[in-house]
Amino acid sequence: MKYVVALSVFFCFCNTSSSVDPKIQSVEVADLVEHWHRNAAAANLDGYIGFMDSACNYIGTDATENWLRDDFADFCKPYFDKKTTWDFTTIEREVRINETRNTAWFDEILDTHMGTCRGSGALELKNGKWKLMQYVLSVAIPNESMNAVKAAKYKADSLYIYHQMIKQ
Repeated sequence: MKYVVALSVFFCFCNTSSSVDPKIQSVEVADLVEHWHRNAAAANLDGYIGFMDSACNYIGTDATENWLRDDFADFCKPYFDKKTTWDFTTIEREVRINETRNTAWFDEILDTHMGTCRGSGALELKNGKWKLMQYVLSVAIPNESMNAVKAAKYKADSLYIYHQMIKQ
């Protein structure tokens, strides 16, 4: 009986995510994120939203774009239905995995219809599957262009801040 228990513990330990090579996991995560972007480009809403955990938070480029997954799906649906989605092409991506091999985070540079953007996100290994927990998309602005961008954003930013302040 002790032998059976010892073998069971051994096999459970061997099957934990911590026994997986982090380099292999990094490639797996990078491939999953790439596939997620391809699902958007192909207007595959089920594949796109399905990669996101039910508690996933998607933060877009506009200050008002801070959605939980289901609200984001509602936002996306008309674009996916009309096949007018976005096609982000990866320029570079870095993936890191924590020591227990159950959390990954990444940052990426993307070529998009908005120009160069930066994406970053976090994934969690749940029931043997990686799920996107958070994604943040931001427009990459060259430092030498910042004053012009600030001037262009001033009115919208002022209105947003005002509305946020009166909510409180």
